[in-house]
Amino acid sequence: MEEELLTLGGLGAEALLIGGLREVPGVHRVRSDAGLRHALGGTLTSLNVRMAASWLEHSKGDTLTSSATQKAWNEWAAATTKPGQYNREPLSDEDVIVFIKRETAKLPGVSRSRLLRALRDDGKACEQSRFANLYKKTMGER
Repeated sequence: MEEELLTLGGLGAEALLIGGLREVPGVHRVRSDAGLRHALGGTLTSLNVRMAASWLEHSKGDTLTSSATQKAWNEWAAATTKPGQYNREPLSDEDVIVFIKRETAKLPGVSRSRLLRALRDDGKACEQSRFANLYKKTMGER
């Protein structure tokens, strides 16, 4: 997307980038802030989308890159951001599988994402894609 962003920046039109790797000349950039995740919800993977929606709410009818919008966002973000730190206990594959079997026996039909949330809420750690693979293996999914 770098070429497209550089072209967009060169047009002189209003352009907004949420996240991104670096500044792009002519494009107003709002850096990702993982500390906003608790306020905006969801995973880090989709945080920029939720940041963009929140940015639109803070624009209150102003242009997307106006100083008023930037000020409203900055004030909200500064008051809201919290660094995310997790002190969760890592689990072996076997422990995760035992958890999945136990919880699905208690709650038939429970979703994979709800199970992962329950595991993490119990102070246990398991990366999302690893959990998905173990869940599929345990439940006989392909």
